Amino acid sequence: MKTECIGDYVKLKGKIYPCTVSLTMDLMGGKWKAVILYHLKDEPKRYNELRKEMPSVTEMTLSLQLKQLEKDGLVSRKVYGKKPPIKVVYGLTDFGKTFVPVLEAITAWGNQVVMEKGEFVAAEQL
Repeated sequence: MKTECIGDYVKLKGKIYPCTVSLTMDLMGGKWKAVILYHLKDEPKRYNELRKEMPSVTEMTLSLQLKQLEKDGLVSRKVYGKKPPIKVVYGLTDFGKTFVPVLEAITAWGNQVVMEKGEFVAAEQL
């Protein structure tokens, strides 16, 4: 029997899912979560560094997604200093680091698709 089929449902932090794929997509789904994790996979970054690396994400979306990733235990938020200007750094938790092989597989597949069926385009060409 496949691991994901051991029970009728799976449960994580009180939330019930029909299968492990559903659980994974809840944690990683959406347009930005995997992208944020990708940009944090090599080193922790400040909010503004993430914004520069993802110019098409809105500040509100980035903020909300970081909060959700932190709540789900994939990203840590460390605050340095007690009075403004404080320094806030985001990084992957040990749990978040377990997703890095999946990110690398997604990246490799995306690169392959572009090489075979698309093209890389510079921002000034848009």
